[in-house]
Amino acid sequence: MAEEARTGKRFPLELPIKIHKGESGDAKGVTGNLSAAGVYIRADASMEIGSPVEFEITLPPEMTGGQENVTIQCKGRVVRADETGAGGEGRGVACVIDSYEFVRSTDH
Repeated sequence: MAEEARTGKRFPLELPIKIHKGESGDAKGVTGNLSAAGVYIRADASMEIGSPVEFEITLPPEMTGGQENVTIQCKGRVVRADETGAGGEGRGVACVIDSYEFVRSTDH
């Protein structure tokens, strides 16, 4: 029997995300939902279950109350993959977030 892996409140947020794919470059997508422990990503990028993943989520100023975008750099693992993402758009993957850091923009 599969253990329910979801922890914490999930927020249905569509935010731009950039997935770092190493040698094959970066892939772009959007979040489907987000929690403190993980994220569901809709992107046309194949990722294997169990594989490590690095990605950046961009928070717009209206979400943070600041003057500029805030970028969160995350490292995690793919825990589930759907061939058709939620809503039938491309692929979807669920990732747990192992670590993250906020990155301040140096662009003015």
